[in-house]
Amino acid sequence: MLQMSPEPPGTSFETAAARPPQDEGSFRSLEHPMSDSLSATADAELVGIAPEERTAAWPAVFALSMGVFALVSAEFLPASVLTSIAADLSISVGAAGQTVTVTSLVGVAAAIFTPILTSRFDRRLVLWSLLSLLALSSLVTALANGFAMLLAARFLLGLALGGFWSMAPALTLRLVPAQSVPRALALISAGVSAAFIGGGPLGAYLDSLIGWRMVFGLSAGLAGVALLALLATMPPLPPQTAPRLGTLGILLARPSIRLMLISVLVIISGQFTGFTYIRPFLEHAPQLGVTAITVVLLGYGLGNVVGNFAGGAVAGRGVKLAIVSFALAIGVLALVMLQFGASPIVAGIAVALWGFAFGFAPVGFQTWMVRVAADHAESASGLV
Repeated sequence: MLQMSPEPPGTSFETAAARPPQDEGSFRSLEHPMSDSLSATADAELVGIAPEERTAAWPAVFALSMGVFALVSAEFLPASVLTSIAADLSISVGAAGQTVTVTSLVGVAAAIFTPILTSRFDRRLVLWSLLSLLALSSLVTALANGFAMLLAARFLLGLALGGFWSMAPALTLRLVPAQSVPRALALISAGVSAAFIGGGPLGAYLDSLIGWRMVFGLSAGLAGVALLALLATMPPLPPQTAPRLGTLGILLARPSIRLMLISVLVIISGQFTGFTYIRPFLEHAPQLGVTAITVVLLGYGLGNVVGNFAGGAVAGRGVKLAIVSFALAIGVLALVMLQFGASPIVAGIAVALWGFAFGFAPVGFQTWMVRVAADHAESASGLV
């Protein structure tokens, strides 16, 4: 799953929302022309940004950020407690790592189809249901007595993660006036950043104190707190223009979106394949203890936040430049770790730089998506 990021100049939703309605010809000047019906209504339907006069629902935006923090923390917890899970359930580290794969695959499908299958329901009801599913997933994980039960729990997490993430950014734009959109998206991004900085390191540290099962129990409690916050603050969000399978067809017909999806599939798959096994690597190559691993994972999270902002500057010069830069950097860093990772210093620096490089991913892919699919933000968010 990709985090929301501050957008480079010229690509903000605020700028898009502030444009006066344009005629069909002006939409045809976009890189990929849209159908007549889409062109006639694109500005009016642009992700339902709140009118200028509407009071910003900042408590609800903050609650959404809490939900994102809970989801991303749960997603990456296995990476910080993987060896403990494997030992307790008497499975290999490789098998335990497949729980992350299951979550990712289910999350992709859920991100695409949740907005479509729930299009008739108030969006806040959908968000409440998805956070309830997250709490259930973490609770089942904590109680898992075997590999099958663990996989089932992570399957549920994939449903919650993909569904929530496909809707949260677009719904955020309905909670604040257009001029407040960048700040609202930055607050959502802060939830992801907090999960990277605190979720992984804290999970590894608490694992050594209370065990991985209690760590996931705390994750369930965190999901419950986020759910209560949403219940208390989220205003009614009736569905607007319903996403349809036909909308996905329209998006996939655009060559730039197909190229983007291939890039996401290849690059992000490589990222998660490597990062899932970061704790076993740090335990065996440089032979780090729990405290040192916690510090290294904290370095990854801090590097990711810095890279998030640096990626915005690079994407301002060229989206593809940002994407190619971080993909090559991660590949080089992986080779460095394989060759020189026995050194604790090299391993620690490489992991921090890895986090920095991956910080380029959200702003790069999201800017690309905004440029080619601003007219179908909720559906396109699911694709990315």
